[in-house]
Amino acid sequence: MKTSTSAAPKNRTLAEWLSYLESVHPSVIELGLNRIKLVAERLDLNFRDKTVITVAGTNGKGTTCRFLEQACLRQGKTTGVYSSPHLLDYRERVRINNENAPGQQFCDAFATIEAAREDISLTYFEFGTLAALMLMKQADVDVLILEVGLGGRLDATNIIDADLAVITTIDLDHQDWLGDTRDAIGREKAGIMRPCGKAVIGEPAPPESLNDVVESLDVKALWAGQNFLIEQNSETWSWVCGEYRIDELPIPRIPTQNVATALAALQVLDMLPAPSMIRELSSQVSLPGRLETIALLPRVVVDVGHNPQAMAALRSWIESQQYKNLHFVTGMLKDKSIKATLAELSGLSARWFLGTTNGPRGAVSRLLQENLAKSEQNQSNCYNSVGEAYAQAINDADDKDLIVVFGSFLTVADVMQATLPPA
Repeated sequence: MKTSTSAAPKNRTLAEWLSYLESVHPSVIELGLNRIKLVAERLDLNFRDKTVITVAGTNGKGTTCRFLEQACLRQGKTTGVYSSPHLLDYRERVRINNENAPGQQFCDAFATIEAAREDISLTYFEFGTLAALMLMKQADVDVLILEVGLGGRLDATNIIDADLAVITTIDLDHQDWLGDTRDAIGREKAGIMRPCGKAVIGEPAPPESLNDVVESLDVKALWAGQNFLIEQNSETWSWVCGEYRIDELPIPRIPTQNVATALAALQVLDMLPAPSMIRELSSQVSLPGRLETIALLPRVVVDVGHNPQAMAALRSWIESQQYKNLHFVTGMLKDKSIKATLAELSGLSARWFLGTTNGPRGAVSRLLQENLAKSEQNQSNCYNSVGEAYAQAINDADDKDLIVVFGSFLTVADVMQATLPPA
C-alpha cells in the first residue's frame, strides 16, 4: 500500500503532526513487518550493542516495564521506554531516563521518518514506534524497554531482536486480530521470542502453545510458578527464584505478579538489584492509571483495566479495601468482551454509573447496562459521557465511599482530565 506524502506538515506542532499521522493511512492497524522494516533500515535503527527487553502480554505490560525501568535507573543504567497508549499526553509514550521526550524531538523524528519512507505506507503506531526508536538511539541509552502494542509476532516493536522476551499474562482480548482462544493468542505473543534466545513467562497458567514455541526455538525460559514464585502474607511477600529468595518485601503499589516477573527478567540479564534496593522499589514503583488514587473524601481510584483477567485482579483488590459504599464509573469500547468483563465484578454491592465512550469504537452506555447482571441493572444509570457519569458519582458519594473508575485508557483519561486543576 502506498500513500502520498504531499500533505505532510512542515515545521508544525506535535498536535498537527499527530493529526496528519492519523489521516495518512486508511486503517488504524495493518499487521505485518515488511514495510516498517524497510524504513527502519533506511534510518539505520539497530541496537546490537544495547540491551533490549521486549514485553508482551494481555495485562501487566506497562507496570512490568515501569519496574524494569526504575530498577535499571537505580543501578546507573541509562534507559529508554516505549509504551502505549498514553493517558493525557502523547509524549508519555517515550520516556528517556524517566522523563517524557520533548515534543520538538517527536516532530523532528516524524519529519525524518516522513522523508525516509518515501512511498511506503506506515500506520500511526508504526510512525510512533520508529520515532521512539530514533529518540532512544539519539539518547544512546544502555537499555531499551519496548512494550508490545498488539500481540507480538506482527507488532511493530518486533522489528528489533530482543535480548530478552517477557510475556506477562495471556487472556482473551483483541480476538479479531489475535485469535479467539488463549492458545492462539499465546502463540502470537510468543512471536517476540528468537531462536536460542531468552524469555521470562509471567503467566501462571500458560497455554500449551507457549511451551511449544519455547521448545521449537530452543529458548531458555524462566516460568512463573515453576522457576520463580511468590510467597505472600497480609503485610509482606517473598520472591523465590530457584535457591535464591528475597524476604520481607513491602506489598507493592503495582501487581505483585508483575514485580516478580520483572525481577526474573533482571535475574536473567544479570541486572538484579541488591535486596535493599528491591525492597525500596517494591514500595515505591507506581504507574499512572493503574490502581491509582486520584482523589480522597471520597476516595477515587482509576484503573485502565478492560478485560476479564484485569477485572478479576481489580475485584481482588476491592475486596481487600475498607469503605462504606462502592460506586463504579465505567465506559468501554464496543469491540471488547463487555459482558465477560463486567461479569467479573458481579455480586459486589455497588452503584453503577455508565458513560458513553466517544469515538467510532466507543460503546454507548445503554449497551453496558444491557450486559450487566439483572440485579446490577437495577443499580445502574446511563449517561451521555464518562464525564457526566463521574460527576454524578462524585455528587452522590459519601466521604467514606470508594469510587472505582475503569474500562479503558479513554475512560480513565476523561476522569483524570476532570480532576486536573484549572490551567
